[in-house]
Amino acid sequence: MPVRINPSILSADFVNIERDIGRVASADFVHVDVMDNHFVPNLTFGPQMVGRIQDVSPLPLDVHLMIEDPDRWAPGYAELGAYSVTFHAEAAADAVGLARRLREIGARAGIAVKPGTAIEPYLELLTEFDQVLVMTVEPGFGGQSFIESVMPKLTALSAAVSTSGLDVWLQVDGGVDENTIAIAAAAGADTFVAGSSVFNSGDPAANIAALRAAADLV
Repeated sequence: MPVRINPSILSADFVNIERDIGRVASADFVHVDVMDNHFVPNLTFGPQMVGRIQDVSPLPLDVHLMIEDPDRWAPGYAELGAYSVTFHAEAAADAVGLARRLREIGARAGIAVKPGTAIEPYLELLTEFDQVLVMTVEPGFGGQSFIESVMPKLTALSAAVSTSGLDVWLQVDGGVDENTIAIAAAAGADTFVAGSSVFNSGDPAANIAALRAAADLV
């Protein structure tokens, strides 16, 4: 199983963000958390900032929209050149229509679910998405503890993807470190967002390698 490590720049130094993005060039994608202080109680980047990150990043962008009204705003991030744009199921009025629009623009379309959101309604819609993000914390802030009780969602998704033969990436985001990444990989995840465990201590490149090795052991 391929292992993708996507460092979240939510944990980077915002004043030196270009430098910190360069320090994670051994990863697979740069994960960009867009928060609007409405859908979640935090405020981060908007389109202008994401556009500049796109300009300087050595890696493609994995944009995660924690915003209200993604039906209106998400296509703009695809138009900026983001490789992948993920919106929340809880916020979208027409998840399938939005995913199709993102694909038309040229981005991979992802859908995210909060820890308390049931996954069953989306298992029959997997053909419409390129990625499903199972949140392993409540969205909004970095540094939270991994919620292991959501692993059955990943197991169900993994079984559905395997049965269908689709190329749908299964992503986890929140509390991912060398221990929890193995738990998520065992449940079927193949794409891992890590912020604090990459940026908060030591060398980010070494931390990425350690995470990749821990997931590869599963």
